[in-house]
Amino acid sequence: MSKEGTWTIRELAKEFGITLRSIRFYEEKGLLSPQRTEGEYRLFDRRDRRRLKLILRGKRFGLSLDEIADILGVASTDMDEADQIRKALAHLEKALTDLAERKQEIEAMQRDLLQYVGGMRTRLAQLEESGRGQPY
Repeated sequence: MSKEGTWTIRELAKEFGITLRSIRFYEEKGLLSPQRTEGEYRLFDRRDRRRLKLILRGKRFGLSLDEIADILGVASTDMDEADQIRKALAHLEKALTDLAERKQEIEAMQRDLLQYVGGMRTRLAQLEESGRGQPY
C-alpha cells in the first residue's frame, strides 16, 4: 500500500488471492472504479478495497454478481447505508433459505446413497459366501 492509501491491481490480487483478470472483470461490471495514473495504471483506493472485500464475501455466500451489484448500489447513486443494509439482508436471507434447501437435498441424497451402498455390500457378501462372486 502506498502512503496515499492506494493499491495497485497486483497488490490487491495478491492480498485477496485472486487473479488480475478477476479484478478487471469486476471493474468491467462497474463494481470497482479505480483511478488511472498518467501511464494508465489502475490505482484502487480504500473504497475499492472495501468493495472488493464485499464482492468476494458475497460470492463466497453464493450471491450472483447482479445481486452483489444490487447490494453495492451500482445502479443507484442515491442509496444510503440503510438501503444498502436492507438490500443485503434480503439477498442474504434468500441465500440462507437456498442453503437450507440444498442441505436437505444433500442429506436425502446421502441417505439414499448409504442405503444403496449397504445393499451392494450385502449382495457382494452373499455372492462371495456362495462362491458365485469369483472371477471365471
